[in-house]
Order: sequence, then C-alpha cells, then structure tokens
Amino acid sequence: MEKALAAGNATEHTHRPALKTFVEGLSAGIVATNEPKHIECGAPDFILRKGSVTVGYIEAKDIGKSLDEAEKTDQLNRYRDSLTNLILTDYLEFRWYVNGECRLKARLGSPTKDGKIRRDKDGIQAVAELLTGFLSHKAEGVGTPRELARRMARQAHLIRNLIINAFKNEPEGGSLHTQLAAFRDNLIPDLSEEYFADMYAQTIAYGLFAARCTSKNGSLFTRLDAAQNLPRTNPFLRKLFQYIAGYDLDDRIAWLVDDLAQVLAQADMEAVLKDFGKHSGKEDPVVHFYETFLKEYDEKIREMRGVYYTPEPVVSYIVRSIDHLLKTRFNKPQGLADDKTLILDPAVGTATFLYMVVNEIYQANTGMGQQGLWNNYVAEKLLPRIFGFELLMAPYAVAHLKLGLLLQETGYEFQSDQRLGIYLTNTLDEAIKHSETLFAKWISEEANAAARVKKDEPIMVVLGNPPYSGHSANKGEWARQLVERYKTIDGKPLGEKNPKWLQDDYVKFLAFGQWRIERTGQGILGFITNHSYLDNPTFRGMRQSLMSTFTDIYILNLHGNAKKKEVAPDGGKDENVFDIQQGVAICLLVKEQGNTEPGKVHYSELWGLREGKYKALFEVDIDDTKWDKLKPHSPHYLFVPRDEAQAEEFERCWKVTDIFPVNSAGIVTARDLLTIRWSEDEVKDTIRDFASLPSEEAREKYYLGDDTRDWKVALAQKDLNDTKLNSNLIAPVLYRLFDIRYTYYTGHSRGFHCMPRGEVMRHMSAGNNLGLLTVRKTPPSSGAKYFMATRLIVSNGAIRSDNQSIDTLFPLYLYPAEGEMKFEGGHRRANLNPEFIKTVSEKLALKFIEDGKGDLEQTFGPEDIFNYAYAVFHSPTYRTRYAEFLKIDFPRLPLTSDKELFKALAAKGAELVALHLMESPALNKPITKYPITGSNTVDKISYDDNNQRVNINKTQYFEGVPPEVWNFHIGGYQVCQKWLKDRKGRTLTYDDLTHYQRVIAALKETSRLMAEVDKLISGWPVG
Repeated sequence: MEKALAAGNATEHTHRPALKTFVEGLSAGIVATNEPKHIECGAPDFILRKGSVTVGYIEAKDIGKSLDEAEKTDQLNRYRDSLTNLILTDYLEFRWYVNGECRLKARLGSPTKDGKIRRDKDGIQAVAELLTGFLSHKAEGVGTPRELARRMARQAHLIRNLIINAFKNEPEGGSLHTQLAAFRDNLIPDLSEEYFADMYAQTIAYGLFAARCTSKNGSLFTRLDAAQNLPRTNPFLRKLFQYIAGYDLDDRIAWLVDDLAQVLAQADMEAVLKDFGKHSGKEDPVVHFYETFLKEYDEKIREMRGVYYTPEPVVSYIVRSIDHLLKTRFNKPQGLADDKTLILDPAVGTATFLYMVVNEIYQANTGMGQQGLWNNYVAEKLLPRIFGFELLMAPYAVAHLKLGLLLQETGYEFQSDQRLGIYLTNTLDEAIKHSETLFAKWISEEANAAARVKKDEPIMVVLGNPPYSGHSANKGEWARQLVERYKTIDGKPLGEKNPKWLQDDYVKFLAFGQWRIERTGQGILGFITNHSYLDNPTFRGMRQSLMSTFTDIYILNLHGNAKKKEVAPDGGKDENVFDIQQGVAICLLVKEQGNTEPGKVHYSELWGLREGKYKALFEVDIDDTKWDKLKPHSPHYLFVPRDEAQAEEFERCWKVTDIFPVNSAGIVTARDLLTIRWSEDEVKDTIRDFASLPSEEAREKYYLGDDTRDWKVALAQKDLNDTKLNSNLIAPVLYRLFDIRYTYYTGHSRGFHCMPRGEVMRHMSAGNNLGLLTVRKTPPSSGAKYFMATRLIVSNGAIRSDNQSIDTLFPLYLYPAEGEMKFEGGHRRANLNPEFIKTVSEKLALKFIEDGKGDLEQTFGPEDIFNYAYAVFHSPTYRTRYAEFLKIDFPRLPLTSDKELFKALAAKGAELVALHLMESPALNKPITKYPITGSNTVDKISYDDNNQRVNINKTQYFEGVPPEVWNFHIGGYQVCQKWLKDRKGRTLTYDDLTHYQRVIAALKETSRLMAEVDKLISGWPVG
C-alpha cells in the first residue's frame, strides 16, 4: 500500500488485491471474491466464503476517506440492516458490524503526508483479533417467527435493490425485462420496474421460506434445494421459483439469495413452525409473520395495495354468520360443510378467511364423529370447491403455506398431483391470456385457471377483506365497467363532477362480488370494507344497485373513523378494529333465487374500544345481532339511520347546487410552494426565474418532485411562456381563511396550476363579484361551520383541513367570456336558477332585479338572496338542527314567506358578509392591543387565558383577545391560531399586524351576529 500511495495515483481499487491476499491468509479455506458486476448492482466489495457457506462481507473505501461519513450513507445503512457479518474499512482502519451493531474497531496504522504509513504495533494485533473474530463468526440461528421475518425482510429489501440496479445494466431483451413483460401482459399491466423488483424479491424470499418449511436437509438447505422442496400444492410457485431462482439465477443476485438461504438453513424451523401452531384466539402467527415481514420490508407497498391483516374476531363473525345464513336461508343444513357450496375469497391475502372456513368445516365434520372420512372429504368434497385469488406474490405464497399447514394439522395427506385452489391472478381483470414464452405461459395458465373459476363455477359464497386504496392500482377496462352501474340513480346519471371514490378498490371488489352472485342466481356476499359507502352521496347509486340485487342487506358498522374523528355516543373513545384511520363496516348481502323486490336493509353498530368490539364479535353472529330495519329511499338511499321527519324537512329546502348552478371546487395548484406567494412582486420574480430555467434545474431549485399525470414542470413552464409572463395575470387568491396570497392565474388546466377550475374561477377574476364558499359533507366532529364569503379565486383547502370534504365556490355573478356577447341588460348576470328566483318571488311577493340589491318593499336582487342565505347558514340552530344531513351532502336553504323576516335576515347577512370580506366599518377600530416593541417574528404561539393574550414569541403578544374568539372555528380551522401558525418564522409587517387585529374584531362581531340571527328566527322550520 505504501508503494501505491507513493506513486500518487492510488484509488480504493488499487489496494483490493492486497486486502484479498491479507484476509485469505488469515484462515484456511477462506476465499474473498471481488466481482465488479456484483458491485455495479449494489453488492459490497468482497464476499467471503468458506466452501459454499458465506462467512461475511467487506466494504472498502479509499485510504483517508472518513469512515464516520461512510457510516451515515444509505448504502451502508442497507448493508448493516441486511448483512449480519460486515466489515467497513479504509484498508487501515477496520470496523466490524454484527447484526448492524459495531462490535469492534481496530487500526493498522495511519497515513502520513509523505505517502507513508505509520504502523501501530498494538493496532496490528487488534486488527488480527478483529478479523479472526469476523472470519470465525457464525450467525445466531433464528428461533422465533418475528426475528426470522425481520431477517428475511432485510435480505429481501437488499435483493430488490440489486434487481433494480441489474435492470439498469441489462439490455431491453434481457432476462429480467422479458420476465417483466410477462407479468405486465398477464397480471398487472401498469407494473413498474421497481414494483416488479419488489415482487421478484418477495417471491424469492417466500419461495425459499416455503421450501425450508418442508425441507429435510436442515442446516444443509440451499437455494438449489428450494424448487424441489416447495409444496406440490402450489405447482405455479414451484415452476416459477425454479425459473427465477434455480441454476440460471443471475449471479449478480445469486450471492445474496444464497445468503438468505443460509439464514433459513440456520433457523430453528421446528421452533418457528411450532409457534405457527399456536393460536391465542385473536392472533394468527403465520399472518403476523407476514405482517412483520411486510412492515420491515416496505410499509409503502402495504399502503399502496391496501394490504391489512383482518383481525380474527371479524373473520369469525363473518364466517359463522355465513354458515348460519346457509343453514337458515338456503336450506343447507350443513352450512359451509355442504359439499355443493362453492366459496371464493377474491382478495385472499394470507388466507385468513379460508383458514377459518376450513377450520369451521373440520370442526363440523369431526364433531359428528366422522374423522375417518376426513381425508376423502378433503380430496373429493372440499378442495374442489374453495378458491382464493391474490395479486401479490408474498401473500399468495403465505396463503398456500398456511392452508397446507392447517390441512396437515388436521391429519390430511396431500396427493402428489393435487393443488390448492388459490391462484395468482388479478380478480379485477377479465381477460383470458395467451402467451408465447414459457415463463409467461405459466403466469397465463394460472390466470386462466382463475378466470374459469371466476366466470364458470357457480360460486355461492364470496367473502373476504378487499383492499382499501382510493388511488386504485386496478385501472383495467373490466374493473372500470364493473362500477358503471353505480353511476346512475333512479335511472338517471349520478351527476357527480368527480366520482373518483367509485374507483376505490373496495368498491370494485363489492361490484365484483355482486356480479358473481348475480351470475350464480343466489348466494351470500360477506365483506369487511371501508364504511364510506354507507352514507356518502357519491355512493347513492351503488346503494340503490345493491338493493336491486340483494334480498337482504345486513350492515354492522364498526366505526373507528379517525379521519372523521368519530367519538362514541357516550363521549368515550372510539377505536378501529384495524390499525388504520378509515372507519369500517361488515356487510352480509343475501340474494335468494327469484326474489325481485328491493332489498331490505338491516343496520347495527358497535362503538367503543377495540377490545370491546372484538369481544362482541366473538360472542355473536348475525342471528344474535340486534338489527334495526332501515327504509332507504330516493334520493340518497342511505344505509345509516336518520330522523326521517327532519330529513323530509331538510330535503324540502333548496340545495345550494340547485340555487347556484355554476360552481366548482377550489383550484388545485399541485405545487403550492412554487405557485403561491406572499406578494405580487414575489410572484413576478418566481415566474420569471422558473420559466427561464432548464426543466431539471427548475425541479431541483423549487423542490418540485416527480412529474405527475396532471402537473409537469415542462408544461408549467410552457403555460407561463405561452402567456408571455403577463403581469395582469397575477391575482390575489383566498389561500386560507382571512389569508390572501398571490398567484399567476392563466386558467389553463395542466399548466402552471394543475386544476385551475377556469370555468368558474374566471367569473371571480373577471370583475367585481361575490362568492359563497362551503363544502359538501362536513366532517362529523367539526360541526357545520363551513361557510365563508369571498371576492377572490379560491384555493383548494381554503376552508377545510381534511380529505373528506371539498371546498366548493358558488359565484353570485357570471361574466361573459372574452369574445362572447355581453349578457342582456348588462355586463354580468346572476348565477341563480330561474326556478329558484320564481319560488322566492312568489313567496315574498317581490319582483326580482338582475343585479345588486332591491328595496325589499317591491323588489329583491341577487345580493339580497346571498345575504339572506349567509345569515341562515350562520344560525347556530340551523347548524345543529341539520348537522346530520350536512355530513352527507351540500347545505340546503330554507325559504321564508315572511317579508319582514327575509329583510331582517338579509340585513344581518350583509353585516356578516362585510365582516368576512374585511370591508366592514366595524373593523376600523381595533378591540385589541399590541403593546410591546420587538422583532415581530412569529416563533412560539400560545394563548394566555388569564390575560387574554395571544403570544407570538417570548415577549410580544396581542392583548384583549377573548377565549371565545381565540377558539372560534370556521371550517376546519381555528382561525386565530391558523393564521399565525402559517406565518411561523416570518416577521410580521405593519399590514400583517393590523390585519390580524381586524380578523379578531371580525370574529367577535361574527359571534354576536350569529346569536342575533337565531333570535330573529322564532321557530323552525323557517316558514
């Protein structure tokens, strides 16, 4: 090394031969392999083996490179997570890591400035001892499922990274690209290289694991044993594994697969499998093994595909209820054990439901003293009629393993050519596949076998826990067609501008189950799903469709919706039965042959803590559950209880979407950090700079991330340049409540803004206007406080802070587009439904004028209507009386025939509007003080209740802020807190400080006026 250093051209590669010789000389039989192709794909610099056994790994950096810095890199973190015996060295210092923890450090010497090495005598001995320990280290055998899952996940994660790198270094026609094409053609059309690498890595990991479970080689188990030892119950996995992980496995990947096989060889599989046999009543060890694996491997995959383990009490309730329904409604005394009843789990996952079904059938058979018939029953009457479909490789392998182990535990012995009816397929893909290559042929054979089950077998029971994924990964035509029937209501189009929630995977699976039961003509659908479809207006067509198909619909709402902040009726905590935020419900849908009447809907619910819900689900089934009968009807067909008399009263009112026909959601910029600025000058500087930069430089400078379908850097720049950076297009925007920012508004979709809502927002920017901002579906826990007035274009999120509701703007006036004829009688016209105007005119005996306000003696105008509505919507009684209905749809406006009441309410509404537009004279005199001079920088925000102060930093505060004003909410925001929070770290200007005090005054006045509105309305409904 000294010679190389003295030459002055040494690199980290220069010293590798010396290190190899040094290490191999320390222990007989050690071979240190340094393979450049491996390193290109992400392997450490040296793999050390003794015979076929991997001893450890060495990652080498150049002399003088900081090992402290190297330790912080992603590369070394991956190695430490995945490789149990590792050395990091700069050829002089050696750091030895066991299971990711640094065990020893030692140094041979230090480099000097003249290119020599100052030797360290004690260090040389310490390095020798360190390397001896490293070379003689034997990884501890794993004896628990949890630890084995973690070890497997870490190795699989590294395998995935190797495959991704191998892709980059392989030509288009290479083996990996060919395999990717086969999966795309036959299974997942939108499969990316990264996701394919995930599937590949998980297939290898679980293929090895399944093979090790049945291997008799024990500690001698290797990768090459695996294909022969995979259970014959899974012929597809046997063939697939032999192809991708057998003799011809790419040696850039093989070294790490061999290492994983070695981990499994050293594992105490007897202890692991023994643990699999333990059932605590609420936990499934096999599934927890997979859950641990997936969580350690990559939590994002689980989220993307909506993969969550179903708790056993939920599965038990559904399975026992289906068994009861078969016995009582379909004349099948043996229930699930009836040998003519075909059962399908279309999202089988790790086979939790089918496991329970098989167990239920086993108990029924053996309970009658027929143990001797079990082997024949399984082969002839059970395996031919239970089916499962799964899209993900790892759960597919686990499902086979789990059911195979269960049947073995019951005493069943598999025949050599008999497979389980669990198929790797996309439930939501109809097509029959024809493939040319051998590899693709195996996948298509599996998918086609599933397609025959899907279409031809008379499936009578469909059950399971379909994935929850609002951004569906299943976008095929057949899947889309399944939900088309849900887009009509009472024979007419649904009329939803953006029915995207109908594309959620669970909706598609419900539609699949409905379609499958319809094909059979009778049967039962039992799912646990997201509970949004029970009352969300987007799903009203779906609810009507389910009622038209099924004879009886049983809904057990398990609640637990953290997104809606659900609270139990007694005020206590309400927990989800899953570790997710989305509330869930069990549905049991029964279709009897020949019944054409609309389905009867039965409803029950469970609130409270998770353990209480589990206990209740274990103790009862559908027969013991207390059901309330609902009578869903047009227009909503709700699957939840409600006060029908009050509902009828509310539905007699005018819906805001019917009053103001032109409306839309707020603008979606998709990149607020780029598009929204504090001032006009900032917008000018930003757009000039952004438009002039190369796309990739702009992306990096403005932290824009990857392009998406609807927003791309290049298209945003094009939009700016096409409009010539016109400063007249710089516009104020209501970004949040009382928070006006600036943006460059072209109105062009997929331009500088992702969704600018030009068809509506242009009316706000074309001239003087007034708009009502509200939401459809107020979140349950937030109260019906979602009303605001504005004169500006509005940002998505201006009034709501959740992802349940959508800010919707209703402009009062419409302006003609550029080049259009002016409206008759003026340059703008009211955005009011003529039928609504006629109704108001008749009730009040007043004549409508097209613009402004009337005298309310003989005439009324658009602004009188706006002000009246604004007052009613600010009535505390209105908000509580109709709270349940405001949770499921847009607000509705009750109309009065009392001219004096209309006049009084319009006056109060005008005051409220002026306050919220910051145009009221009442705001000119502050009710608060800002007494201390200082930096004016917003730092730590807090409220001092005793002194009624809002602190913005250690020394400065606003004084005289009543608690009810500090806590005042509009929409999803605590206004006073939110405004300051969004300015944390900023220095407030004079205008900021005075504006904030005006906001405080506006909120105090709002509170007073709301109480006065309620006093004016003597009784409800307003008449």
